[in-house]
Amino acid sequence: MPLTDKVAAANKINDLLKAMLANSGLRLKYRIAVNPPAAKESEDKAEITVDIAGPDSSMVTARGAELLNAMEHLALKAIHLDHEDHDKLSFDCKNFKVMRRQELRQAAEVAAERVRKTKMPYEFAPMNSRERRLVHLHLANETDLKTESSGEGSRRMVVVYPKDYKVNSAPRKPFGRRR
Repeated sequence: MPLTDKVAAANKINDLLKAMLANSGLRLKYRIAVNPPAAKESEDKAEITVDIAGPDSSMVTARGAELLNAMEHLALKAIHLDHEDHDKLSFDCKNFKVMRRQELRQAAEVAAERVRKTKMPYEFAPMNSRERRLVHLHLANETDLKTESSGEGSRRMVVVYPKDYKVNSAPRKPFGRRR
């Protein structure tokens, strides 16, 4: 369902977070904003943002912000947002995602230079779909490079190739003894 009534969606998210925090024992506070002003350099086009802070913030951002992403995922399900509209809701905790976006942009630049220098593909570590999208978009205007997603599920990653690189489509043979 598209995000038509943002205030109603924000209220539903508020109810969800109240219940989550009351039952989790986490010492956190949050602020929900509808139509927040966008930062100048940010690609974040969220129409509803949730900023989380508090003594247990480190638990929210631990392990690559697994808990933060899970909270955002539950909120997306609660407001029945279509997959293509997922970028209209954004959770963050102590600017973790802002810093992660900067980190990914820098990593994309380093990967681009490495691919140009070595003429060999560069594989990023597995990342979620939003992070992969950010890398793809950041390198989209590089005329001498191309990016593709590779892998399945939680092992999906971005691979940066030289523009003319021919990907070997033959299946790899496993290592080990031949029989």
